[in-house]
Amino acid sequence: MLIAWKQGAAPPIMARMRRLPSLLVAAAATLALTPGRASAGGECRVVDVDFKPSPKLQIVAWLEDAQGNYVDTLFITDGVGRRGLGNRPGRFDFNSGPRWPYGRRITTFPIWAHRHGESFPQIVFQNLDDDNLSHPFNQSSAENHFCRPLQSNEQGWDTGTCASPIFTDKGKVGANATSLYPPRADIARVAGIDDAAVDMYDDMNPFDEVSMATPVGDTPFKVTWAIPADLPPGDYVVWVEVAKEFDHNSTYSTQAYPSPVLAAWGAYGEPYRGQPSVVYKAAVTIGTDTSTGLTSTYAGYGDPDGLDGDVRPPDSTISSSPAGSGAARLLLDTDGADSYRLRVVSRQEFDAALPGAVTELKAVEVDAYGATVTFVASGEDGDLGKVSGYEVRIQAGIPITEENVGNATPVSEAIQPDEPGQVQGFEVGQLLPKTTYYVAVRAYDDCKNFGPLTVSSFTTLDRKAGEVDACFVATAAYGSVMANEVSMLRAFREGVLRRSVLGELFVETYYTVGPAFAATIDHSDTLRHAARGGLGPLVDLVKGLKVER
Repeated sequence: MLIAWKQGAAPPIMARMRRLPSLLVAAAATLALTPGRASAGGECRVVDVDFKPSPKLQIVAWLEDAQGNYVDTLFITDGVGRRGLGNRPGRFDFNSGPRWPYGRRITTFPIWAHRHGESFPQIVFQNLDDDNLSHPFNQSSAENHFCRPLQSNEQGWDTGTCASPIFTDKGKVGANATSLYPPRADIARVAGIDDAAVDMYDDMNPFDEVSMATPVGDTPFKVTWAIPADLPPGDYVVWVEVAKEFDHNSTYSTQAYPSPVLAAWGAYGEPYRGQPSVVYKAAVTIGTDTSTGLTSTYAGYGDPDGLDGDVRPPDSTISSSPAGSGAARLLLDTDGADSYRLRVVSRQEFDAALPGAVTELKAVEVDAYGATVTFVASGEDGDLGKVSGYEVRIQAGIPITEENVGNATPVSEAIQPDEPGQVQGFEVGQLLPKTTYYVAVRAYDDCKNFGPLTVSSFTTLDRKAGEVDACFVATAAYGSVMANEVSMLRAFREGVLRRSVLGELFVETYYTVGPAFAATIDHSDTLRHAARGGLGPLVDLVKGLKVER
């Protein structure tokens, strides 16, 4: 089966490598051809991309030659690069919210998507019902990142935390349609629940290697890209495309782009389709000398519906204020006499040795949804000199190793490197309660050579008493308020029980004793299985009823 193919010009360097048989790819890796792995002890050429992002952005940067031919993607935020936001089950105009699980966001990076030349099978729900937010429990496996859809008046909306683990449908390959976005590369298939195609998602995705966590808002950010040895010297352009949900103005309003009309769950989430993606670009010369390009203005914007890759010139429909909105999503920054939103520097570096390993990595404060982690700083050349930065990744349930570190989730916390031997720290949030996490840290130098990996683990605390999702027992039994079975029972409650005195009395009793029982079964697979067995006959009965919604 052809899972990704090139349209038009020759594929970029890493894309060509991914099409080689696995043995050839492994051989190429031993020759240090992978971008971001320059040879220690020698010279390297790198491109630095500098900007100050506003909060909650999706960002991608790529390189084109002077003639406008796509060369390679320098980095992409984790949501699209690994989490598959652009190619996951569900209609593109589904509402959104904190860590929203469904809906293919084809409007995120339309310019980049139409220029990189890759194409992928479109991912759809296993039952092919792309208009529905709820799906069968036996087609929904445990979800380690996304939360259940929320209403904007729920507590989790502001905190961005999941009250409890959920189960989601990871989808399958659609029959004919294709996508310009990669599928998820952060999941492992659960046999008997997930479709067999889930095993192929990671292999389909050529961008997970350059995926990074969303940068911390209002903080200067730099990504360093090691220039491949076979990239010819010459003039190039770095493009940066930036997207943001809920960035509404008078043109791109909730009235112009409203919530979709759904048979159920339409009250969940909010309309997210505000102003479209905007792009910035800066020219740079790659060679032996240092070259700098910068811009303080945006170059244009993408298709609001994500249907083409044209750059629409700046106009009055895109806001230039307040800071963080529209054309001002990348914040204005200064360095001496330079004022810019995007700065690109091509330079040469020399690194005598690999960075050393960080030590004493440990979680010093842990709660149900996050942790504070500290470590002792390493050196850029072994134990000497200040490193350029640290890569931090986290993963639930599975130890992180040198072999699988690329599959772990990058952490966005900005760490300002200190001298070797000093204690450094960072915070990780949006974690699940009562879950074991592995955290890994490794330093890198100016040539983006990585030092050894240091790994530690911790277990989050149980959630506070009373933090139980709505629909109590059924949600605990089926793992998610969005499960089809829970959806039917909820409709039965609202459409039948609450229309009679006895039914209302039953509901009130359920709300009195339900939370305590749900909290008990939620932590036991055996009790959850038994609860599903007990609810099964009622679910079967409700399936045969016509319930008004």
